[in-house]
Amino acid sequence: MPSTEDRSSNTERRPRIAIIIVSWNALPIVQRCLPSVVASVQDGRLQAEVEIVFADNASEDGTAGWVEAAYPSVRVLRFPENYGFCRGNNEAIRRTSSEYVVLLNNDVEVASGWLAPLQKRMDADSELAALQPKLKQFDKRDHFEYAGGAGGHVDRLGFPFTRGRLFFTLEQDTGQYDEPTDVFWASGAAMMIRRSALDEVGLLDERFVMHMEEIDLCWRLQRAGYRIGVEPASEAYHIGGASLPQGNPRKTFYNFRNGLLMLHKNLPPSVAQGVLRERAWFDRIAYLRALASGNRPEANAITEARAAFQTMRHEFDPPSESDPVVLPSYQGRLVVDYFLRQRRTFKALPAARFSDWHATHR
Repeated sequence: MPSTEDRSSNTERRPRIAIIIVSWNALPIVQRCLPSVVASVQDGRLQAEVEIVFADNASEDGTAGWVEAAYPSVRVLRFPENYGFCRGNNEAIRRTSSEYVVLLNNDVEVASGWLAPLQKRMDADSELAALQPKLKQFDKRDHFEYAGGAGGHVDRLGFPFTRGRLFFTLEQDTGQYDEPTDVFWASGAAMMIRRSALDEVGLLDERFVMHMEEIDLCWRLQRAGYRIGVEPASEAYHIGGASLPQGNPRKTFYNFRNGLLMLHKNLPPSVAQGVLRERAWFDRIAYLRALASGNRPEANAITEARAAFQTMRHEFDPPSESDPVVLPSYQGRLVVDYFLRQRRTFKALPAARFSDWHATHR
């Protein structure tokens, strides 16, 4: 195991919840958001049950030192190099022993009392493996945020969306998604996970590097018989784009490549073959659309992503035909619904196309 500098051995107490925050060269963001996380666990009951683990990916801007000085109660892990999001979280998870793990982006500010509803819901339902709060925009707090909204779904071609966000249309939160419910995926920006479920299916897939790794994890959890949920009584506010901003070609690359990998590794070959063939046509349309808009870097990123998928797909073992099948939760085509049929909100999507994806593996 790589060497780290760990300020706390954590051998005397085993809290029920470990909040893990991975960061790299983001001191101003950490200074803005970490205080809310610390303040949210400072009452007596939570202090005994929660530890905050700050995993620093070899930052060069003094972030780890600032956290140690400002918040001695926070456990700091110093990694010897930039492990990225997936490995950074996995290494931190391995160094904790709590019943629940919370993955929290360094650019998320949490509301007061955000943690208790998540813990209460997980305690009450052993079939829930992962749960997210309602995620809203940091600077526009009456609107849902891109990365999580009020819980995520995936269409038949692997395109993710959320209750509150279709592509780049972000809805205002008017209470339309205030019911606790099951979803297909919970956002890695703020996500509570049951450790025993992680022990069963494994951690984040580090081959993804970043983007869509949490959707893959949630899909694997469902294939193992668990459910994923959203708890709207809990709220958090996400700045977004701290790793890669929207429009960055590398973000496009990871989203397209990882979406294809996710389909390949979670669908049985008999199903995946047809889905991937259809997906190829939609990726070609996205490529031509990028070219037509003059965005050559984005078009190149799509081409590179598909080539990388063809190279990497042999590294993954897809489910066998006899394994439980969990299909994407939305059996429509989001591109068609959004761009051709002008359906701009989650509730405008046909309810009949949301398959009962739990029934496929019970």
